[in-house]
Amino acid sequence: MSTTPASASAPGIGRKPNSADRAWLALACELATLCPPSTTAFSVGAVIVAADGTELARGYSREDDPLDHAEEAALAKLPAGDPRLGNATIYSSLEPCARRASRPVPCAQLIRDSGIRRVVTAWREPDTFVLGADGTELLQVAGVTVVELPELADAAQTPNRHLVGGDR
Repeated sequence: MSTTPASASAPGIGRKPNSADRAWLALACELATLCPPSTTAFSVGAVIVAADGTELARGYSREDDPLDHAEEAALAKLPAGDPRLGNATIYSSLEPCARRASRPVPCAQLIRDSGIRRVVTAWREPDTFVLGADGTELLQVAGVTVVELPELADAAQTPNRHLVGGDR
């Protein structure tokens, strides 16, 4: 489990997703199933992929610390200012958070500050833990392209059914 998708290659460009986007996002959804269970946080997976299709890093919620978010865990595995991030795409099973109680910097801000200019997600964050948090808007205002692939929302929600039931 959780190997680089055989069908994955270079990410799409801009708002138009390609088959590689679907494969990489499916991997992010698979990574979310590795998260230790929680009743106070979503299980999320994230993969950062260079423009040429090379996987740069991956992470999942609570991977090394009970407060880790997936995007934060993946970004922490790369050096600050890594020049590959400017053309990379981050795949996150859940929309990156815009606000959080557990750490001072939300994932949408970490992504923006990293230089990543494209985000692909499967599922918008429900108001379960943070009301009105819109990571997509925060990223788009900063000039980051955000692509949602709702056909993978069910896979993203599966490890979170205990939190949201069948809600989408």
